[in-house]
Parts: sequence; structure tokens; C-alpha cells
Amino acid sequence: MNVLFLCTGNSCRSILSEATFNHLAPAGWKAMSAGSQPTGQVHPRSLALLTKEGIATNGYASKSWDNLPATPDIVITVCASAAGETCPTYLGPVLRTHWGVADPAHATGSDEEIDAAFMQAYRILRTSIEAFLACRWHLWCTIKPSSKPSWTGLAIYCRHELFHHVRFLKIIQDVL
Repeated sequence: MNVLFLCTGNSCRSILSEATFNHLAPAGWKAMSAGSQPTGQVHPRSLALLTKEGIATNGYASKSWDNLPATPDIVITVCASAAGETCPTYLGPVLRTHWGVADPAHATGSDEEIDAAFMQAYRILRTSIEAFLACRWHLWCTIKPSSKPSWTGLAIYCRHELFHHVRFLKIIQDVL
């Protein structure tokens, strides 16, 4: 199962999500990240935070959604459209949901305040990823001759209390 974390710049939130997801995910699940307008570099505070949390940072780079290494099955946008940020829309035939997280790259203040903004974004994303991975996913697909599988249904069984959070209900709503 390929999960794409998508935002505009692909330097903070989507990188934090990709690395954290890959650190926590079971075999067969793989995250990637991209941006609609990538900055071209991963924010140094993102890499420092991941290292501090014991998550490998090798190979992560800011990249465009035009050059994905695999076709995603699920796309999770992590931009903060409530903050007036334009959130990219992935138009492929995938399951989609949105986890709005403020961009720590725009944080101002002292080093401690900026580090706190990065930690807050990381904690929100990690909690969401942990809840997402606590669910048991059952996917049904129909294979048409000479075509890729297309998702026709989704059932999620989850014992995690965050299952009822709108983020997971949105995945189901998008499928129905």
C-alpha cells in the first residue's frame, strides 16, 4: 500500500509525515511525499527533529508530485488551508483525506518558539499516523482485463479511540 503525503513545499510537514510513517509502518506499507511547488530542500529543523526522535533521515528530499516513485493508493494532504494556504489536489483515482497542520516553516520568534512549532506539527502528524496504522484495513478491488485494479470498496476496523476523528471519517466519506 503506497501512501502519498502531499503539501505545497515538501520541506516540513510532508517530509515529517513520510519519514514517521515509514518508521512506524508494517511491511507492505510505504510512504512517499511530494509538493505541488517544492522548495527544493528539506528544512534543516525537520531533519534535526526526526534525528532527535530516532527516525532515519537518509534519502529524504524535497520533490515534485510530477516525479513520484510509485502510484499512490491513498493521498493525505497536510497543508493548512484554514491559514489561507492553497492546498494541492491530487486528481488520480485514489482514496483521499486531509490532515490540516500549520506549516512550521513559517513560524517566527525565538529558536525555542520555532522548535516548539516544529514539535507541535510533528506530534499532530505522529498521533494521526499512529491512529491510522492502528486500523486494520480491508480493501476490495476489481481487476478489469488489461487494466490496473480499481478500488470499489473499503472497510476499516479500528479499536483506536481516534478512529472517530473526522480525518478517518473523511476517508470513508470520500470512498462512498
